[in-house]
Amino acid sequence: MTMPDTSTPNNAWPVLPTDEWIDTTARRTYEPDHAHALWRALLQTDRAFSWFRAGFKGKASPVHLFWGSFDLATTRFSGRTAPPHPGGVPNFPDDVAREAYSHEVTSVGFWPGNRDAPAPIIYAYASPTPEGFTDAAVQPAEAFWLGELGEFALPYTAVTAADDPDAVLQSFFESTHAAAAELASWDRDKLECVHPEGPDWWRTRPDRPS
Repeated sequence: MTMPDTSTPNNAWPVLPTDEWIDTTARRTYEPDHAHALWRALLQTDRAFSWFRAGFKGKASPVHLFWGSFDLATTRFSGRTAPPHPGGVPNFPDDVAREAYSHEVTSVGFWPGNRDAPAPIIYAYASPTPEGFTDAAVQPAEAFWLGELGEFALPYTAVTAADDPDAVLQSFFESTHAAAAELASWDRDKLECVHPEGPDWWRTRPDRPS
């Protein structure tokens, strides 16, 4: 079995050999207020993602952090295989992309921004992208199609400025997933549930022993 070259980290920028990451002595400034604000944002989006994830009875990923791009995300799976991913994602080997997207998915996430694009966003995409998805009507009104990334985006400021941030987030999650799932003919009756089947459901289930 041929092992892949692991001397360069995946999904990270700048792209440096592993030994340079380990041995770097470059100085960086630590901003406690910035770190605290990011922590609070991650906590709140994790809570919102977990609630959204609980409304899906099919296979779904845990809420997880991509350490390279530093976005928090959760993914739903249709249960059907997908055509091979075309690859070509920057800093993301083609064989890794094909394994990651071997089955149909919809995904939502929070990206805090970087130097080149400092505005944080909430995003949603489907892979493979079903025909018509780019023109789907999604909520809220501030959401838009981000063509260069192939996903819907919702400015983080639209969430923080809302009277009910939770409702804004859930409307974005639900409307983007519904659009993709309908266009791709997912079995939504089988895969989704009206009431999230989480701890509250377990404690109040009708057949709970007295």
